[in-house]
Amino acid sequence: MPPATPLLREMRPEDVPAVLAGQEPAAVAGLSDVFPQDLHPFPRQTIADRWLAEIEDAATSCFVIVRHDRVVGFAAVRGDEVVHFGVEVEQWGTGVAAAAQDELLEVMRAGGVQRPWLRVYAGNARGRRFWEKLGWRPTGETARGTLPPYAELLTYELAG
Repeated sequence: MPPATPLLREMRPEDVPAVLAGQEPAAVAGLSDVFPQDLHPFPRQTIADRWLAEIEDAATSCFVIVRHDRVVGFAAVRGDEVVHFGVEVEQWGTGVAAAAQDELLEVMRAGGVQRPWLRVYAGNARGRRFWEKLGWRPTGETARGTLPPYAELLTYELAG
């Protein structure tokens, strides 16, 4: 069971290496069906540059998920969209991700968001199960990812 203390804090540029240290193995483990590593290896520098740009972007709120004084995940929101969310592989199944999602929703609602939404790769069965277990539902809308192979993304929303 995750702790009752807050899990989220604002992401700073100096957090990016720790974020990537957890994000890369989780992406490789969880998204290998979407991004076969022999064809589309984790784009570490592209993701680092994106994080740094988003930290500076006033329209995007970036967070680290911290447990026991250590970065174990990340989240980012832009308006009513959850843009990025994940925890390191070692946290899978511990309840930390669900607790961080709850905290993130509190932050969004405090900012006036009434109907949050996100996109998840159609081929990310684990991710889809996670969001659906927490009450998120597909809207039927689709899009394409911004990185090769430009995989299909499904839009999910959390109603009231």
